[in-house]
Amino acid sequence: MVRFAFYMPHDHADISLGVGHALDSYMRAVGQGPRTLNHVHFSHDEGAPLTEESWEHIHLILHSTRRWSFPEDYSPEKRGQIEKRGFERGLLFTGGPGNQNGYQFEYQARIPWRPAPEKTMASLLTATLPIEYLEEHGPTRVRQLAFDMASRLLFASGHAGQALHLYRALRLTDDAFRAEALRYPGLDLRAAWLHEKWMGHRVDGVHWLNFLGPPLLTQLGGAAALRSRLHSAETTLVELDAERVVVSLGEQPDAGDSTTGKTLPTYRELAQVLEPWLEPLFLPRASVSVEPPRYTKLRLTEEEARHWWSRFLGGREASGP
Repeated sequence: MVRFAFYMPHDHADISLGVGHALDSYMRAVGQGPRTLNHVHFSHDEGAPLTEESWEHIHLILHSTRRWSFPEDYSPEKRGQIEKRGFERGLLFTGGPGNQNGYQFEYQARIPWRPAPEKTMASLLTATLPIEYLEEHGPTRVRQLAFDMASRLLFASGHAGQALHLYRALRLTDDAFRAEALRYPGLDLRAAWLHEKWMGHRVDGVHWLNFLGPPLLTQLGGAAALRSRLHSAETTLVELDAERVVVSLGEQPDAGDSTTGKTLPTYRELAQVLEPWLEPLFLPRASVSVEPPRYTKLRLTEEEARHWWSRFLGGREASGP
């Protein structure tokens, strides 16, 4: 599938209008219905069909920008719910229960802690399209959708590109499927969720479209300095405004294929430029150990995860800034 993801180190009150615009852009592109999106969950509830009434509630959630100061301003019950789910408010749009059609839109606003959250904490917006959408409408339309969604978002980083989405974890015995997925360096094997707490000043890998904003672009020296370090004829850099750019790696997403020598040198070039800001491979582990480590639902071994994460860096892991 094609996935869009935007990491925004801001509270809901500061980004709600941009999120609303991104949702409107996505809905205009895919439409509402049983073959696309027809169901909504509010902050991990059981969900309900998309109706006029539910849309009113959606708009209320997006447009209600009261500035909470966590935790004192919440009731104990509400505070407990927020701490358990890990975000202040959220929306999840799907095709309905059991309808795994590749269309999805999700938004989670970070918890507005007191004192202010760490700068690494980010709110996160993701959306997906089935690969059939790309094939039917072409990469230009998908690119334009990504640009439209991003146009009003206060992102630090973001991306659009091919990703593998599994609805359940593989079994340990699914070696053939696991090996097949690892063939394609341009296919993102990790979920965008679960590491947003560390993404306020990091980059979530290298993808077809790479969105960079403050403070990352500033640390890279700005648009002109970044452009001077990118020499591939397939790479283009578009300035969205004075603080935000998009680096495109080719006219369309490319999964590559390591078994045929298609190792995506354009992706490698950008990865080497962004290396100090790439998200670390090993995030803090859960309190309950899992063997083998589940870096993705592919259930990669530690060696496989290390090799995949450093695939554009000549086999070495990224170092921090």
